[in-house]
Amino acid sequence: MSLDRDKVNSSTDYDSKKEKNQIWRGLLENIQIIIFALILSFIIRTFIAEPRYIPSESMLPTLEEGDRLVVEKVSYYFHPPQRGDVIVFEPPRQLRLQGYKKEQAFIKRVVGVGGETVAVVDGKVYINNQLIPEDYILESPRYNLKPITIPDSQLFVMGDNRNNSNDSHIWGVLPKENVIGHAVFRFFPFQRIGNV
Repeated sequence: MSLDRDKVNSSTDYDSKKEKNQIWRGLLENIQIIIFALILSFIIRTFIAEPRYIPSESMLPTLEEGDRLVVEKVSYYFHPPQRGDVIVFEPPRQLRLQGYKKEQAFIKRVVGVGGETVAVVDGKVYINNQLIPEDYILESPRYNLKPITIPDSQLFVMGDNRNNSNDSHIWGVLPKENVIGHAVFRFFPFQRIGNV
């Protein structure tokens, strides 16, 4: 009689250990999946694409305050930013000296690239003495800007809301290494989903 009781106890102990092992195995698998997902998310956000929020009206009418965008980072590994690209960037040294933090990303449009000369005359932007068409701006600039030759490896960036934008016409050129990525797609608000 006691032998049968021992068999039952050992069988119950075995089943209990087996159940605990399955629980631990399942828990470890879930932890591995979570760690993998976090690593993958970090890699995607760091090297491929990330979401961004528009905090101001400096890019009206192209982007409105509160818009949410996808900023891709891959294309600039293969070619530099081009005139017309809407880019997100870390504040350059000039802005950091004014108290902006590295994490306070800006979004502006590339107007000029290294080697070009930019000027604003009578509300119009000129590159190398040629008027550039700008059907994307809110209104013409109400300021003039003497010609500035953009050094290589630098960019000249402006907000589409030219008269309400803290941009290169105020603080100067932007080093290319400050560029985080290219704003390519608006995913919110839903009624305005589409390419930037």
